[in-house]
Amino acid sequence: MTVHFGIMSLGHVLGDPVDVASAAAGYTADVDRVLGWGYQTFHRAKDGVGLTDLAAEAGAKALSNAGVQPHEVDLIVLAMSDLSEHLYWDAAGATQAKIGAHGSENVLLTQACGGGVAAFDVVAGKFATHPDYRTALIIGANRVCEPYWNRMEINTSIFSDGAAAAVLQRDHPRNRWLNTEIISDGRYADFMMMDVGAAARPFAGQSDVGVKSPQKRLEEFFAGDIRKMFEFVSTIRTNNHEVVRRACKRAGITPGDLRKLLHLHDSVPAMTLLAKDLDQGPEWTNTEVSQAYGHVGCADQLMSLEHYLTTDELTEGDVVALTSTASGMHWLCTLLAI
Repeated sequence: MTVHFGIMSLGHVLGDPVDVASAAAGYTADVDRVLGWGYQTFHRAKDGVGLTDLAAEAGAKALSNAGVQPHEVDLIVLAMSDLSEHLYWDAAGATQAKIGAHGSENVLLTQACGGGVAAFDVVAGKFATHPDYRTALIIGANRVCEPYWNRMEINTSIFSDGAAAAVLQRDHPRNRWLNTEIISDGRYADFMMMDVGAAARPFAGQSDVGVKSPQKRLEEFFAGDIRKMFEFVSTIRTNNHEVVRRACKRAGITPGDLRKLLHLHDSVPAMTLLAKDLDQGPEWTNTEVSQAYGHVGCADQLMSLEHYLTTDELTEGDVVALTSTASGMHWLCTLLAI
């Protein structure tokens, strides 16, 4: 069954801007490595501002931009890439309440940095099985949980706080969803895992708690097996462009037909490599937005899409890819026809 829907409007919110060069030494001893990623600015929310606060603000902006009232929303899909404010708590329900969309169904996605891309597929499925649903609100939100997550040490990107939202409407003629493709490989599900803090090993007064650096995780997860480490890194790279090829094939196009590829806000070297693997230059990606915003988790792709639509760099007839890599592991691509 083919479902037709498109993006009516977008909206986003970011924490306060912080200069990377000035702040890096407060997060890492390896400042030169971090500066080599190419980020200029990251964004940190004020103390006391939670993930659902950011999500609700972005959602309200997108609804206002679309001229849609909260009570008209049939479905809210909240994607989050870090912990929300509380455990044993429904962040999607809390966001719905803060927006005032009390009649909507709520879905929570926790596929890390891929949730905002996967959300389009969830909407497609819900629209297919609920013919009375006409309006959906996708929100991707990230608020770094700083006691457990170092913005500059946990990955090869600098993490920011913020949220982005999109209002989707059935049969909307612009920014139309074409398809979503996802590759998953659960062999690596434990790679990003924090050692303590849940049912298997609850907090019990540990003094050193947090997600480890990539190098430590590689050494521990693969027990020092260099061959398996390289296989993992190779798998990440291969699936980053394979998922794009699969989505394009389903749409009857090639990657070369894409106007732009809007990836998670990765480092300049990573963006350049991904573009090269698809026979393109880095200007084909959203590298400039990534450098200015930092990695805002699963909100990245919607933020970049809003930027390029606002600056008129995307015009009617263009096809763009929203792509991501997510711990779990997942590789994701959603195609939109502008």
